[in-house]
Amino acid sequence: MCFIESLDTVQGLKRKLSEFALRHLLLSRACVQATSEELKSSYRRLCMLYHPDKHRDPELKRQAEQLFNLVHQAYEVLSDPQSRAIYDIYGKRGLEVEGWEVVERKRTPAEIREEFVRLQRERDERRLQQRTNPKGTISVGVDATDLFDRYEEDFEDASSGGFPQVEINKMHISQSIEAPLTAKDTAVLSGSLSTHNGSGGGSISLVLRRVTSIKGWGEVEFGAGDMQGPLFGMKVFRNLTPRCFASAQCGVQFSSRGVRPSVTTLFARHLDNNTVGYLQWRWGTQSSMNTSIVRDTKSSHFTFALQLGVLHSFVMMSYQYKFQDEDQTKVKGTVKSGFFGTVVEYGVERKISQHSILGATVSIGVPQGVSLKLKLNRASQTYFFPIHLTDQLLPSAVFYATVGPLVFYLAIQRLIIWPYTRAQKEQDLEKQRESAALDINRKKQEAESAILLMQESVRRIIEAEESKMGLIILNAWYGKFVTNNRRQERAKVIDVTVPLQCLVKDSKLILTEASKVGLPGFYDPCVGEEKSLKLLYQFRGLMHQVLSGDMEPLRIPKQSHRISTDA
Repeated sequence: MCFIESLDTVQGLKRKLSEFALRHLLLSRACVQATSEELKSSYRRLCMLYHPDKHRDPELKRQAEQLFNLVHQAYEVLSDPQSRAIYDIYGKRGLEVEGWEVVERKRTPAEIREEFVRLQRERDERRLQQRTNPKGTISVGVDATDLFDRYEEDFEDASSGGFPQVEINKMHISQSIEAPLTAKDTAVLSGSLSTHNGSGGGSISLVLRRVTSIKGWGEVEFGAGDMQGPLFGMKVFRNLTPRCFASAQCGVQFSSRGVRPSVTTLFARHLDNNTVGYLQWRWGTQSSMNTSIVRDTKSSHFTFALQLGVLHSFVMMSYQYKFQDEDQTKVKGTVKSGFFGTVVEYGVERKISQHSILGATVSIGVPQGVSLKLKLNRASQTYFFPIHLTDQLLPSAVFYATVGPLVFYLAIQRLIIWPYTRAQKEQDLEKQRESAALDINRKKQEAESAILLMQESVRRIIEAEESKMGLIILNAWYGKFVTNNRRQERAKVIDVTVPLQCLVKDSKLILTEASKVGLPGFYDPCVGEEKSLKLLYQFRGLMHQVLSGDMEPLRIPKQSHRISTDA
């Protein structure tokens, strides 16, 4: 039996001890709201089931002695508040010698938890010292206008041989790393290199940031480059209220043309849980006033911005729809119009692996022409490839910029991404199975031993249920069901008829919202795969059938499980 019978609303613990009885008891006991009387009652029932004196067969008697001792150990852990607090915090290690060395035995559960929080904080600070958080961006600009904007033959270079020329006309590389100095101080070192049409330069900057309180932080910046002179800047951020925050930034750029000061201020307010309004003022070489509204929800992202500036004024509206799929697909569209002209952009972004996101955007504008922008995010690195197709609004360029990446992506996905992902999953699953093989064999033996010890109790339960036309478990299978191959199906499920019948009490079977692997008589027949529980049972002389997910709660009998006898 298990503690599940006395606790209908318990939730399974995430951690499991390796011993069968400890794992089973802790999974079933689970919640701290259970009273000591409920614990004692379930403990007595387990002792009756596994008591060695109830079995005459020498082998069954030996197995019963082992399980009976483990049940007693589990009860000692659960009945002692200090031992249970140690296990809740440290897991199995806390019940061994090294766990007791962490805290004093005299401490109460509350003091033990406070000590654990302190140790965890110190561990987080040590991890903070080691973190560098590298970030980088590589942008490669491609000039492919010769594909669509060909000059007349009289002016073409004869050496080109009639083939369009595609060349790289600009490149930008930037990289930054963070070096935590203390729990509040961080140094950020960044550098960049750029080249455009044969000329280029680079820059380097150092930012020292300090968190002044939970409401704000400040930073100073020092920079230099071959294209511009030394730079000095300061920035502060502050949460004014729970719904408002502001930042201010000032800088001084030294160059051959003199000193160029700049000031930027930003004020923002949360209009609701998903919407933020921004108001920004910038003074310097390009003075402007900008206001924007950003709304971000689970399924969409909307931005509206209006800027008035001396050299650059525009109005912009952007919308992004987020599909609720595994690939995190996003479709976006943007319209931007100002003194420079009008630009319309549309694109898509999709996750192609665990750490990689691929995106493509088509930009159509006057007088910019048509461009295709490809972007790949790989962990903390970003690779950006803007491809300028034409300076004119040519339908052919728009068509190829839209259809070309889509066809290329589908081909790459079917030929490379899907086979690689499938092979990777199979390889990871195989490694997981190999590493768990010994543990599975041990658990299988434990389950078989438990089922042997349950036989007498199951016989009595069935007799009692038959006498009142109660609940009889006819067949019960646990694992992954593959209907198209019967041999494969049998290889991935186990018979759990006896363990479930043993859990029947007063013509009821109640399983909580937790994995069934931890129940007595169960083990995992398909590691790493989704599992289900399939039951065929009889109640009041009628046949019932149900298929339940591994993590789903189950209560039987139910009227909805009844098998129809209609022809």
